[in-house]
Amino acid sequence: MIKRSAKSVMATWFAGLLALLPLLLTVSLLGWVVNILDKFLGPSSFAGQLFAMLGQPIVTNPILGYLLGWAIVIGAIYPLGIVVQSRLKKPITALIDKTVRRIPVIGSLYNVADRFVSLLDQKQDADIGAMSPVWCLFGGDGVAVLALMPNPEIMDIEGREYQAVLVPTAPVPIGGGLLYIPKEWIRPANIGVDKLTSVYMSMGITPPPPLKKALQATPLIYPDPKQL
Repeated sequence: MIKRSAKSVMATWFAGLLALLPLLLTVSLLGWVVNILDKFLGPSSFAGQLFAMLGQPIVTNPILGYLLGWAIVIGAIYPLGIVVQSRLKKPITALIDKTVRRIPVIGSLYNVADRFVSLLDQKQDADIGAMSPVWCLFGGDGVAVLALMPNPEIMDIEGREYQAVLVPTAPVPIGGGLLYIPKEWIRPANIGVDKLTSVYMSMGITPPPPLKKALQATPLIYPDPKQL
């Protein structure tokens, strides 16, 4: 009787733990995201110090200065949006092309970031053909990784054809690693960037569509960017 009572208590306790576990995981994930935001945008970060500098001429308290700096930046984004939606969008884009995009290293980083934002924003002129979701089958039939191909260009490395892919990280798909994968290991994923993003943000809870064996021989076909 005592053993049965102990098992019953443990089973009840375990059922309560399972009911509470999703909430605990959610709080832990939110805490992790807040910690990252605080690291890069908090009062002690470089960006936070810049925000504080914006607000300090008006208030003396550093925390109030930081919050006021945030308010100034958020308020300045709205008129910027008005400018972007107006006819000045093309001149601004042309100015960026002549300045930021031509700076070594910085220009390359800006191009990758701009492609990510364009794809996620689903702009009509987004360079969809230059960044496509793909499956990477290591060894040809081994570990499968869902990734993004930023450029369909083939590179020769010691006589073998390779292609560059970006492997995102979960649950923050804007980060990740750049890998050069043998061409024959890559398969088209036949999904959109929004689906790939949801898979990584859910940490695998949202499954991607299955990759059929019939698609393994399908070549990667990219639309002409001039037609987008």
